[in-house]
Amino acid sequence: MFRKTFTVTSQREGDIINITDEIKNVVRQSGISVGIVHLFVQHSTAALTTIEFEPGVLSDLKRALSVLAPDDIFYAHNTRWGDGNGRSHVKAALVGPSLTLPIEGGDITCGTWQQVVVLELDVNAGRERSVICTVMGEKD
Repeated sequence: MFRKTFTVTSQREGDIINITDEIKNVVRQSGISVGIVHLFVQHSTAALTTIEFEPGVLSDLKRALSVLAPDDIFYAHNTRWGDGNGRSHVKAALVGPSLTLPIEGGDITCGTWQQVVVLELDVNAGRERSVICTVMGEKD
């Protein structure tokens, strides 16, 4: 098993940050040829997913999340903490904080148009986000 944490920095709510190359680098460093890499973003207002990193679908994802957790409704979290990011927590919970990818030939096996991304969902963005990568499997 090999574990490494890296950080990404967001500028604003809605940022979608492609981390595919960072994950590939961690897998290479691990020396694992066949196995899995588990990813976990260590924050309750960020999430991980795969998507085609293309402007149209990125815009579609942002719109879909805004429909699921709109800006203009009541969130009890905002009353409790006063930070205005109740919708951010809801969006992050819907997408999720973790992702597991297979490794074959020392590389992640994403589809042709599939990239791994961190979603910055916090209204109070401009943050560093930690992604923990745990690589498990067999070495050649």
